[in-house]
Amino acid sequence: MARTRKPPIHPVRWQPPPVEPLPEQSARPVTVVPVPGHGPEDVVVDADGNLWTGLVDGRIVRIAPGGEQTVVSNTGGRPLGMHVARDGRVLICDSHRGLLALDPASGVLDVLVATVEARPLRFCSNVTETADGTIYFTESTSEFHFEHFLGAFLEARGTGSLFRLDPDGTATTLVGGLYFPNGVTVTADGSALVFAETMGRRLSKYWLSGPRAGTVTPLAVHLPGMPDNISTGSDGRIWVALVTPVNAAAEGLMPRTPLLRKVIWRLPSRLQPKVQPEVWVVGFDADHGTAVDGVRTDQPGFGGVTGVVEHDGRLWMSTIEFSALGYVDL
Repeated sequence: MARTRKPPIHPVRWQPPPVEPLPEQSARPVTVVPVPGHGPEDVVVDADGNLWTGLVDGRIVRIAPGGEQTVVSNTGGRPLGMHVARDGRVLICDSHRGLLALDPASGVLDVLVATVEARPLRFCSNVTETADGTIYFTESTSEFHFEHFLGAFLEARGTGSLFRLDPDGTATTLVGGLYFPNGVTVTADGSALVFAETMGRRLSKYWLSGPRAGTVTPLAVHLPGMPDNISTGSDGRIWVALVTPVNAAAEGLMPRTPLLRKVIWRLPSRLQPKVQPEVWVVGFDADHGTAVDGVRTDQPGFGGVTGVVEHDGRLWMSTIEFSALGYVDL
């Protein structure tokens, strides 16, 4: 994957949303499962019970129900959010290549979307599919690739979008001006998409049917942590990976002079804000946005949860901080 010089940032004054607490989540034991590389950013499961994840070096890994791990392909970029399509293909958001589709049998990758409205995708983030074969995906920021994601947060600009990919290959912007949109999933009844804005610290619904079709309404707002990838659970709840708690000092800079954030951007990486690698996942009611379940704990060798999927009585979690997946028993 090509490495680029750190680009300039153009920060603006921004007022972050307030912080409202969530009910206390349980500290369930976490089982850590090493994977053959760093940063498995998302985790999904196919119809045969195989887990799929993508590593920082581009490799796509399949983990069989018995635990055997196989490198199936390599995107040549940085794979992020994933989704298993109805036809068995694995849909992959890649920060450098766009929206891809993987044939799990052959390992062949096809590029579904590299540009939207004549602009190259820069941070394809997460993807889902509805029952009619329509694909929806997010772009966290139109300004930066994954390795410079901190730049998007320091800029505090709404440069993310939610897109639709129709079966004929046309990609359309549904919602723009979003603050680092990330995970996206379909509600169990198919009436809406739920999408997360990491910087906006909220979950929203984009309605697909009914009188509100084509509009966005809030589901859960003022979250005390930064939501990342999300998924729909077996009972319809929306599982949300909270990658890190709110950094009050960092958010306190947002309404102040943008020059301060330009200085932070120039600092060496070791001096910049970091993720606190705890294990934090919350399940939200899909209708009312109330927190109905969750896990919050510390686990050596795992944390900073970026993806979550429920399967066979377990809640599987992914991370960009470690070379492992983790799970808890539900």
